[in-house]
Amino acid sequence: MDSTTRGRFLDGTIDGRARLMVLAAVALLAVTYVLPLWNLTMFAPQYPDGLRLDIYSHALEGGNNGQDVKEINVLNHYIGMRDLVNESFVEFQWMPFVIGALGLLMLRAVVHGSVAALLDVVMIFIYFGAFSTWSFGYKLYRYGHDLAPDAAIKVAPFMPPMFGHRQIANFEVYSYPRAGTYAMVAAILLLVAALGWTWVRARRALTTADAR
Repeated sequence: MDSTTRGRFLDGTIDGRARLMVLAAVALLAVTYVLPLWNLTMFAPQYPDGLRLDIYSHALEGGNNGQDVKEINVLNHYIGMRDLVNESFVEFQWMPFVIGALGLLMLRAVVHGSVAALLDVVMIFIYFGAFSTWSFGYKLYRYGHDLAPDAAIKVAPFMPPMFGHRQIANFEVYSYPRAGTYAMVAAILLLVAALGWTWVRARRALTTADAR
């Protein structure tokens, strides 16, 4: 498509199928408020059942009715790591609002039916996902490197794994996405599919017009 045709495409509208895809994406985004986004689990000889930490969009939640995060903070104290507390994560303050804003932008795209509005929310969602991933990695890096110099146990600076497994001292640490992250990925895939479907329809309409 040339620039004029692309301009007409962006000024065009999405059909009912694309709107249903966007609505499904909104529903998936909504469940991320109640589903964990990520999980870290630590195993050691003294903790054969593991210490679990679930990360939500708005809070940390330890396994064993919250006792695991308290135990993790006790262990962190010995090596000079800061305590894992909700107040230390500014992400918990803005992430729920951004997710809500994305949902509203999706609904706006459904109501207006504008291709441009749909493209806008796709690009914002991709940026949000990229920035959130970077922020998560940076937070893990800082927690493992900003160790108190007067800690009882000296360990070399480290970074807990963002994804997969890592041996840290005598702990086996596993880090994997949970249902909330999969819901977000499914949501953005639906938005891209809606945009792709609209593009295919526009191409077909252009080909039909040229054939006439």
